[in-house]
Amino acid sequence: MVHLRIVAPHAECRHVVELLTGSDSAFNIVHLENVATKPDGDLVLCDVARADVSLVVADLRELDVDVDGSIAIEEIDSEISALSSNAFRRRRDDFATDPVVWENVSSRTSENVELSQSYIVFMVASMLIAAVGIYFNQPILIVGAMVVGPDFGPIAGICVALVNRSERLARRSAAALFYGFLIGTLATCAMTILLREIDQIPSTIDFDSHTLVRFISNPDIFSVYVALIAGVVGMLSLTTAKSSALVGVLISVATVPAASNIGVAAAYADWSTARGATIQLGLNLASIMAAGLVTLLLQRRIYMRRRRAHLSDRARTTAGLPIGRSRRADVDPDEEPAAE
Repeated sequence: MVHLRIVAPHAECRHVVELLTGSDSAFNIVHLENVATKPDGDLVLCDVARADVSLVVADLRELDVDVDGSIAIEEIDSEISALSSNAFRRRRDDFATDPVVWENVSSRTSENVELSQSYIVFMVASMLIAAVGIYFNQPILIVGAMVVGPDFGPIAGICVALVNRSERLARRSAAALFYGFLIGTLATCAMTILLREIDQIPSTIDFDSHTLVRFISNPDIFSVYVALIAGVVGMLSLTTAKSSALVGVLISVATVPAASNIGVAAAYADWSTARGATIQLGLNLASIMAAGLVTLLLQRRIYMRRRRAHLSDRARTTAGLPIGRSRRADVDPDEEPAAE
């Protein structure tokens, strides 16, 4: 279940309450008149079955609630209610129901693509950890670096931007990904040179003899195979809020270790290894993005089909909304299906 907090002008709130009351997915509806400030208006609280949140929010946007007021979405960890349990059970048994809350996906992605100081610190730290694993042939450190690396956020951001046709989000995501890897690789190269000069690491490294971490700079068909699967799982973990699955995605794909290996190999002037690691990084990034984009497009297609069917729901008439089409179809065609 998901909790909605809606603020809207008093005149519009009548339609908001009628919309929620007529929905089979909304429960625990509370309407408080003239209690909100900035913006001024009424406050409406309700709980909605997760699978129908985006459908309800789309209806609220047709009422211009997002323009004249606000809509806040909060996850509910647990709710003890026979009504909500029946709604959850009904949606759970509907295999075709899409559980994605698209507003949360956009918000979560936007937060994770910021080129901030903390993002750069995480990227540099993860690549320095991976470098130690490369120096001493220690795969456990490679795994640790994969978990620390924050690069999946911008990767997912690019996929979401392409589906939503958001040029601004695409630029921000690409910039975070590019500069994160660039700064991390340069920092790894510089630190490797420094550690070698003070005799803390070997003066030469035979990368081919490091059998436990050699895969980082030796791409093969399984590099693409694993990255494609990881892209699917990663996007599903983002859209369905299954964060435990995302950890497995981070561990399975050698993006951060490959970038780190470029810096280490460059410090040792081993350009063959650097080239192999660069190819590995490129293959992993391209495969993850391709698989993630396809997954997101399929989920979006499922939602648009459900949205189109929802537009024919007679309950919309109680809130003054048209049947068979959306008021926002002309101004926001990427978010709303065209009338049949």
